[in-house]
Amino acid sequence: MEQIKDIPLRSEIRLEDTWNLVPIYADDFAWEADFIDVDARAPKASDFQGRLGESAQVLLDAIKFQEDVFYKVGLLYVYAHLNFDTDTTNSHYQAMFSRIESLYAKTSASFSFFRSELMEIEEAKIWGFVDEREELKIYKHEFEQMFAKRAYILSDKEERILAEGSEIFSAPSTIFGMLNNADLKLPMVKGEDGEDAQLSQGRYVLFLESRVREVRRGAFMGMYHTYRDLKNTFASTLSSMIKSHNFNARIRGYESARHSALFANAIPESVYDSLVEAVNSRLDLMHRYVDLRKNVLKLDDIAMYDLYTPLVEEIDVKFTYEDAKSLILEGLAVLGEEYQAILKEAFESRWIDVNENKGKRSGAYSSGTYGTSPYILMNWQDNIDNVFTLAHELGHSVHSYMTRKYQPFVYGDYSIFLAEVASTTNEILLTDFMLNKFENPKIKAYLINHYLDGFKGTVFRQTQFAQFEHLIHQAQQNGTALTADFFTKNYFEINKKYYGEQMTYDEEIGYEWARIPHFYYNYYVYQYATGFSAASALSAKILNEGPEAIEAYLNYLKSGSSDVPIEVLKKAGVDMTSNQATKDALGVFEDRLKQLEEILLK
Repeated sequence: MEQIKDIPLRSEIRLEDTWNLVPIYADDFAWEADFIDVDARAPKASDFQGRLGESAQVLLDAIKFQEDVFYKVGLLYVYAHLNFDTDTTNSHYQAMFSRIESLYAKTSASFSFFRSELMEIEEAKIWGFVDEREELKIYKHEFEQMFAKRAYILSDKEERILAEGSEIFSAPSTIFGMLNNADLKLPMVKGEDGEDAQLSQGRYVLFLESRVREVRRGAFMGMYHTYRDLKNTFASTLSSMIKSHNFNARIRGYESARHSALFANAIPESVYDSLVEAVNSRLDLMHRYVDLRKNVLKLDDIAMYDLYTPLVEEIDVKFTYEDAKSLILEGLAVLGEEYQAILKEAFESRWIDVNENKGKRSGAYSSGTYGTSPYILMNWQDNIDNVFTLAHELGHSVHSYMTRKYQPFVYGDYSIFLAEVASTTNEILLTDFMLNKFENPKIKAYLINHYLDGFKGTVFRQTQFAQFEHLIHQAQQNGTALTADFFTKNYFEINKKYYGEQMTYDEEIGYEWARIPHFYYNYYVYQYATGFSAASALSAKILNEGPEAIEAYLNYLKSGSSDVPIEVLKKAGVDMTSNQATKDALGVFEDRLKQLEEILLK
């Protein structure tokens, strides 16, 4: 493990390694001017209330007005949240982010009548307007989806109440984010040199990759003792979030929060259940992988903190950010010139905020809105995980870029179900490229190990999260109190099921639920696993079928929300109403596990 240095202040980060947000707003004063404008204009939505069915022209004017206001709200939100996330201790950007959250809720309330009023208009009349005005034709799919949700749209008054309460409903997530990123005090732990080093969210996996077991164990215990000591606070925020999900689903007439979340993207609930069934049917593969780790690391017993250290001890593989850029450009060249040009623009136009600094949000993401670059947050460490994380987030960003370039505002985004496909396809293609690039069997073993760890984290681990998420939503719906002890007991049991009896379990792993932000996202995590499955199928087509498959894939990236997610993927060549793609992906995992066993145990 490399020597860990002090975390720098934001002011100490090189400009070229930070986001360029000037294309959004030249400065905070320009942001303030747009904020004032939106705050004044949004209430004028009432000018259209009660008039949407008056004529095709009025309907078109109302839609355009709504789009214009929310376009600016998107710019305001992205600028504020990106500035806030780079230094969550900065009170100026804390306040700015809080203000735009409030304005978003206020603006949503101003337009809350929109859907319910449209629902009261006869469909035939709307289609008549569409036939009458050419500019309304692009909204045909949007109207179809809206009418499909007719049963779950409430009255104008009720919709307004829910819209005005959106900030309250999201409060548990906001509180969790502030506690987890800004206020949580992680301890000093021993590094490989025996000296004290600061544990952080960004460095945690780096400690777990250490060759020294006591370093791994110390970081693990330091992390989860911190969460254990705050377990009741975290249980309160998560419990409140689950109650919010269930309340919003119930008040609209959905059968459950899962039904509501999946119905929004026209995803059958059977897709969720089929994923869990397919993965649970092959948990023997995860248990076999744990056994391999135990044997290769020559451990008398294997614990959760032993699952991240590289298995190829003789090779110290490091990748700088510059190394990563070169590998990604070369590895994704198979996707063609247009894709390459976008990658180069990302690197050259400062879409990426590279390095960790004090107060910066942990992890990585791609973020933006219609009219902005798709920005990427990183907390760079010189390891292979960060190379693949960057490739992953670039998958999101190129998807966003192409969607916004080729789709109008109304379809200028895509569902979460589609999002993880593009990012994971990048990872799989890069893995294939690097396995072919490096002939040394020890390097191949390292890369295969990374692939298996990625699969473990994306398919097995996220499906584990999905099972836990569904369990706690159902429990609350059925009247069970979601206490810290309930979360910890059930999380521990599911974790044990996934990793098997051969693992030695420290009780601290039961508190992992407290640090997982995705449990606040309302049935988000399963899509990592379904996304990996679809990506596995699509990457095989790209590598084996050539230009036609590549064109179909790029068309998927350009589709946005112009069709329902299942159909967008079908056009790209994958049918996710079947769990065959998941089973095939598990087959690839088994093949590569066998390869690694042959290399390391021969």
